[in-house]
Amino acid sequence: MELWIPLTIAAAFFQNIRSALQKHLQGRLSTLGAAYVRFVYALPVAFVYLVGLYIYSGGNLPDISTEFLLYSMAGGLCQILFTVFLLWLFSFHNFAVGTTFSKLETVMVAIFGLLLLGDELTRTIIFAIALSSVGLIILSAAQSHLTLNTLLSGLWQKSTLIGLSCAAWLGASVVFFRAASLSLQLDDYLLSASFTLFIVLFLQTVIMGMWMFSRDRGNFAKVFIHWRPAAAVGLSGGLTSIGWFTAFTLQNATYVRALGQIELLFTFVATVFFFREKITRGEFTGISFITLSIIFVLLG
Repeated sequence: MELWIPLTIAAAFFQNIRSALQKHLQGRLSTLGAAYVRFVYALPVAFVYLVGLYIYSGGNLPDISTEFLLYSMAGGLCQILFTVFLLWLFSFHNFAVGTTFSKLETVMVAIFGLLLLGDELTRTIIFAIALSSVGLIILSAAQSHLTLNTLLSGLWQKSTLIGLSCAAWLGASVVFFRAASLSLQLDDYLLSASFTLFIVLFLQTVIMGMWMFSRDRGNFAKVFIHWRPAAAVGLSGGLTSIGWFTAFTLQNATYVRALGQIELLFTFVATVFFFREKITRGEFTGISFITLSIIFVLLG
């Protein structure tokens, strides 16, 4: 088994934990504050990991080139813009259709990967992405109680365009992160990924921190007041990012994000077997499509 596969699965698993922990912050922090927690509290985790690898490998840290800095900055800003656009989307009364189409991140990763890095895909992977996209739309529509007519009639709504923009910002960020790590041209993929992760988190912490401090000092202060639950989110988020960034360094980002949909299977298993919640026929159909897409990714 290629190393990027267990790394991606581990990243998806920890992302599931991070999402569950973030729910405990609801009511204490704003949505933007909860997003900032992912950066500021994950930064020490990334720093300790980088220092540990540096000491263990005995190598030298790479120079920060202009190309690397631009890719890192672009990726970090795209991820922040994804958060901003998602908040904008939730401000609409009819945001359900837009939220459904915001799930098409893997399609955007494939497009940006081809345009920016020349990443090519096999027919099997293209088919897997198509299956995954259909499954995500069905799953999201079922959870929001949307019908096919509602989805089609909502295609030209402003909220739908914002939802697609969310997918584009998130997809672009993934490709920029991979480009940044590859631009270092290090033989040690662990050091390359960890260095990229630390720089990206540092930039995001500074940029978003300055913005929050100037616009929303109350929630900025709450990020540090509620440091105990926030630190748990940061730890799980740091482990999640370590997995993602290392996998992106090793493999085409589209393959990684397509396999990363296994996160939804973890959620599905927890919902059915641990929380004993009932699922609808639409949710089961959507998760079935996603499961098939994951199988095709592994075969492809």
